[in-house]
Amino acid sequence: MLNQINKKSEEIRERLINFRREMHKRPELSGHEENTAAFVAGVLEANDIEVRRNVGGHGVTGVLKGAGEGPVIAFRADMDALPIQDRKETDYASQIPGIMHACGHDVHTAILMGTAIILAGMKEKLKGSLLFIFQPAEESIYGAEAMIKDGVLEDPKPDAIVALHCLPEMEVGKVGVKGGMMTAAADLVSITVKGKSGHASRPHQTVDAVLVSSMVINAIHHIISRRTNPLHPAVISIGTINGGRAENIVADHVEMKGTVRTLDSSLRKRMPALIEDVVRGITSTMSATYEFDYKFECPAVINDHRLNDFLKDCINNIVGKENVIELGEPMMGSEDFALFSARVPGVLFRLGTGNMEKGIDAPLHNPKFDVDEEAIIIGTRIMAHVAASYLSGKKELTA
Repeated sequence: MLNQINKKSEEIRERLINFRREMHKRPELSGHEENTAAFVAGVLEANDIEVRRNVGGHGVTGVLKGAGEGPVIAFRADMDALPIQDRKETDYASQIPGIMHACGHDVHTAILMGTAIILAGMKEKLKGSLLFIFQPAEESIYGAEAMIKDGVLEDPKPDAIVALHCLPEMEVGKVGVKGGMMTAAADLVSITVKGKSGHASRPHQTVDAVLVSSMVINAIHHIISRRTNPLHPAVISIGTINGGRAENIVADHVEMKGTVRTLDSSLRKRMPALIEDVVRGITSTMSATYEFDYKFECPAVINDHRLNDFLKDCINNIVGKENVIELGEPMMGSEDFALFSARVPGVLFRLGTGNMEKGIDAPLHNPKFDVDEEAIIIGTRIMAHVAASYLSGKKELTA
């Protein structure tokens, strides 16, 4: 079946690249993936795959049944883009101001569509069923949960689930794998500092919320270096800060929001108290008050070891053992794929998409992010080979 997969992926090469470029030109933010979802559903239906639309929002699923009884394996791709202005000079750069696919979700979606096309043409050789999950709103960390609440894992119930993510720091042709913890948990913190407004020329009559907020932000970042175990990695990043009405008015309130990433579960539980302790101390010292909210959002992705070993064997057949990289440490990025893999044995792998010689080296979430599109073909071959091998009846991973 591997020869058939390789041959078919080559036949549809240009089509898959065009899939990606069309999505790249017309990106849609989390919760607004209407056109992307319609595009995906149309491709699946054209290949006689049973489609369900509007799953957990704009999610799309496809079910492909093989010729015989067997297990169910699911594959997930995310579809949403980011609020970033595309700065690339290519003919497929985003045509939507302020929005671009800077995290490779267009690549993930194109790969899974390609996987579906290939497997639809060889379903008579498969024993079991395939569930293709095209997820909205990964960047806002609510898409997976919404799809799960809408029954995406119920009919059919998968025995395993697989996903990939672009890794621009890794050269195209190489693939990163890891058993166990793959990504960090990601949580959200929201802080409002409340002061007292007044004329900017008489700051002694005010409580300057901007000044207090600057002290809060500075102190928060010292938590990692002075109040947590250095052997337990963590990241606190304040991503937005808003406050003030005019240059000559002392601000009476400032709102800030950020993300907290952790690998250690006990440290994750302690983080709200650690951060609020800092906020409370500084605001009280400066005669300000505060509001504090902390949400535990996305757990860590923990790859199933048996499934990871199976995946690695399949990837070896596609790119060669020398190009399969054992990732030593988890990454501090997060993935709401964790919500799927917490319910079903799952594995997430990293697909190399960089190419230094072509100048394709911008990191994720960067205005010049791009990929070497050969990765689309490699990713499609891997996913299709994993599916075909899992449903060949030769391996049992669900006992």
